[in-house]
Amino acid sequence: MDFALSKRNCVPSMIFKNGRLIFPNGVRDGLDILVENGMITAIRAQAHAMGETIVDLEGNYLAPGFIDLHVHGAMGRDTMQASAKAFRTICDYHASGGTTSLLLTTATAPIKAIVKVLNEVRTAKASIKQIAGVHVEGPFISKAKAGAQRASLIRNPTRKAYAPLLENDDIIKRMTLAPELPSAVTLIDELQKHNISVSGGHSDAWEDDARAGFEHGMRSVTHTFNCMSRARRRGIDRVAGLVEFAMSEPEIICELIADGHHVSPTLMKMLYRAKGVRGVCLVTDATAGAGLPDGSKFSLYGTKCITEAGVCLLADRSALAGSAARMIDLVRTMVTKVGVPLHEAVAMATDTPAFVIGLTSKGQFKIGGDADLVVISPELEVLRTFLAGEEIFKA
Repeated sequence: MDFALSKRNCVPSMIFKNGRLIFPNGVRDGLDILVENGMITAIRAQAHAMGETIVDLEGNYLAPGFIDLHVHGAMGRDTMQASAKAFRTICDYHASGGTTSLLLTTATAPIKAIVKVLNEVRTAKASIKQIAGVHVEGPFISKAKAGAQRASLIRNPTRKAYAPLLENDDIIKRMTLAPELPSAVTLIDELQKHNISVSGGHSDAWEDDARAGFEHGMRSVTHTFNCMSRARRRGIDRVAGLVEFAMSEPEIICELIADGHHVSPTLMKMLYRAKGVRGVCLVTDATAGAGLPDGSKFSLYGTKCITEAGVCLLADRSALAGSAARMIDLVRTMVTKVGVPLHEAVAMATDTPAFVIGLTSKGQFKIGGDADLVVISPELEVLRTFLAGEEIFKA
């Protein structure tokens, strides 16, 4: 195979050699990837370098950079701190897990606080290239399924409430909402007009609520199985919740926090069997406790939390408070605990999330695509991470 980007006087500046390349349909040996100006310019059979800088992969795997659509924080820093320093710390930590693009994710908060985050992200995005935008999670969610979100700040969607968010459609790429709320479908219609991906989550929806959301454009669900309605009785009838609706509808893509705590291996396998690789999107939902030592205390927009045994918990230890995971940890779990082939687990962390928010230049090895790359050992540990051809992490 020898694909190349047609470009006059184009001499690739880097060549990635001696790796096992992970494509959505399998792992391939014997290929080089050529990179120039942060872009993949050729994928070809191995050949001698012609003056390019050689990156010797030494037989390790090479995957597209991971894309995390749901990450709140790391190393004591949280998106809601609305500072470039916090954003940089979050991005640097998650680069160690192979993440090259992410959506900084807000928590349920007053609209003014969320808008402040959006404005700070807009400024920081120019210099922090990992930031692909913002995922607004709340406040338009269900109090019955609040999870670690502050129930006192949850509200119903009204035009007055969400209008300031729609004004920031250049930064907001995704919003999680509960489709059963009054006027939720009106908000979904507005989000569609602004090209913002809609995800159902923190929801107590019945299946007819979920279907209404779907019919208006909701095409994904947030952290499947967590803070989400399930089948239950309504009168004498047994009726599906958001979980079952999402699993039964082929066009719905399901977020999955595959950290081994939020969802058991059996449930992960059930989701994989129901949805397939294109229907599952791995997300960390990492909070500020990610990367901190056990016993560290942190906050999720006013909710007190603690890390313990590598897990983020509410301070009273009654429930999980996001995760402490990186994307590579999720990929490893899918392979070792669920039995998913490596190339499919990687696709759930690259190709599928890229599709969800329309990142057409990322998520796969392709000519003209961004040279966002991650070098992975046979033990499924990240060794090196490259963003647009620039190394941003080395173990």
